[in-house]
Amino acid sequence: MMLEDLLKTKHCFKLVCGAGNEEVEDIKRLVYIYAIAGCRFFDLSANENVIQAAREALELAKVDDAYLCISVGIKNDPHVNKAVIDYEKCVNCGACEEICPQDAIHYAKIRKNKCIGCGRCWKVCSRAAISYISEEKNLDEVLPAIVEKGIDCIEFHAMGLDEDEIFSKWKYINDNYDGILSICTSRGKLSDEGLVNRIKTMIKDRKPYTTIIQADGFPMSGGDDNYKSTLQAVATAEIVQNEKLPVYLVLSGGTNSKTTELAQMCEISYDGVAIGSYARKIVKRFIDRDDFWTNHNVIEYALEVAKPLVDTVIS
Repeated sequence: MMLEDLLKTKHCFKLVCGAGNEEVEDIKRLVYIYAIAGCRFFDLSANENVIQAAREALELAKVDDAYLCISVGIKNDPHVNKAVIDYEKCVNCGACEEICPQDAIHYAKIRKNKCIGCGRCWKVCSRAAISYISEEKNLDEVLPAIVEKGIDCIEFHAMGLDEDEIFSKWKYINDNYDGILSICTSRGKLSDEGLVNRIKTMIKDRKPYTTIIQADGFPMSGGDDNYKSTLQAVATAEIVQNEKLPVYLVLSGGTNSKTTELAQMCEISYDGVAIGSYARKIVKRFIDRDDFWTNHNVIEYALEVAKPLVDTVIS
């Protein structure tokens, strides 16, 4: 089966490990658990070590029909931002460390390989001591080697207003990779019309159904499991659906266990659901355990929470 065949089932669950998440051991454990739980599509940082960790996890899980997607973005896209602390303002109150979903902050120090740029620490900082720097990948440096070793999809985060950067990088990706491409985009600062026009421009020279549109309602906001969190993902997907474009439609951004139910209630004909923050959150206490690989019960308990989430999409 090819990735296209998986999407055509209209029951594709995609695990988003995080474009900025380069904590190799965490990735290996996440992919292992969700592969056993039934996930067959994994979104990863454009990092060779991360990709290798995912492949090792699939081998351990005895899964040979899964697909790997790497994510790249433009400057200042939230998915490639990293938090920075101004120590002249920081009072070491611990609020940022407490709220970080990635455990990327310890004693007011940022662990960049774990930071995904979600913005939660910035929101709770009472001293305005946190800002962000963009660490987008240099496509010339990272893509050739990764493409040569084999991947199944490249996802391009086309958010923001810098049209020149978006379309120049999109052209580079198209010129250097002939597989399935995914456009992850949201309304954000764009109008609904602006969103649609951007998508149409990006796909106009691509063959029908060689592109995924990942409708990102509210990026990296899926920590809570309720309808409100996933509402914008469904609303953004509806905008794309109404255009009847020759693309695969995947919901993301605030997605959780309620996403498929709300999408079906709203008559959204989607091909898959990408879940990141919520999927990582529910297994975090197991992923973090020192005895993860040696205690069979840990994996069984992790599967008890991961499999029902996967089943909401693939069943």
